[in-house]
Amino acid sequence: MSSSYDPMRPARRPGGKPDVTPLYRVLVHRRYLQHYSQLVERVGLQQAQQFWDHISQEPGKPAALASITILKGSAGRPQGPGWSRTHHYELTSKARVDYQYHDEYTTQPDGDPHPVVVILTISFGSH
Repeated sequence: MSSSYDPMRPARRPGGKPDVTPLYRVLVHRRYLQHYSQLVERVGLQQAQQFWDHISQEPGKPAALASITILKGSAGRPQGPGWSRTHHYELTSKARVDYQYHDEYTTQPDGDPHPVVVILTISFGSH
């Protein structure tokens, strides 16, 4: 499957369509598609939806019900100009997601800019 976001794929909201139109397009790295598909099974529908709703609306703000840490050093380095540092979102004590966002991402130099969140890693294990 080819995508203008390669190697990223769309990350649909767990459990169905959101009540509010997302401000950010949510993408997941293809290496973590299987992990993303297991999110509801591992953390429950409510937590998976809260995570998706947060990153699709306000990825740069603190989450009301979760712990988010902005990583320091090389682990937190933005993937390019305009990208945020890596945010480490703790869904549970054994489920974490790292993501970055860009407020005006384009796939081509003359492309239409739009906000994007990229899920870089998903980890199911204790620290």
